[in-house]
Amino acid sequence: MKKFLVTLFAVVAAPIAMLAAEFPDISIAELKKAIAEKKVTVIDVNGGESFKNGHIPTAVNFASVQGDLAASLPKDKDALIVAYCGGPSCNAYTRAANAATKLGYTNVKHLSAGISGWLQAKEGTEK
Repeated sequence: MKKFLVTLFAVVAAPIAMLAAEFPDISIAELKKAIAEKKVTVIDVNGGESFKNGHIPTAVNFASVQGDLAASLPKDKDALIVAYCGGPSCNAYTRAANAATKLGYTNVKHLSAGISGWLQAKEGTEK
């Protein structure tokens, strides 16, 4: 009976764990370098109003592109994709990160500092 319950738990929990995938973090310095080298696609998941008020340079507004995200992403499925939202306690970024992964992208990262950390580091934004 114990083996059965362990097996049942594994079968039920595995798909749930896959849906809640963790994405590696990228630092502000690493992201700035990737932006400068034009080696990243940045996705802002803060919503349209926040995006208008200021976003990380080169970022695309997930709210505007989510219907056809593939058109905003590079053809190379190994290209660096970075999603971010409000800050360390926000997990809205997972919507974009999971969508990119579902499209086959393999190098998806998270800027856990989010826009709040970007601003605290006195980094510039675009409007």
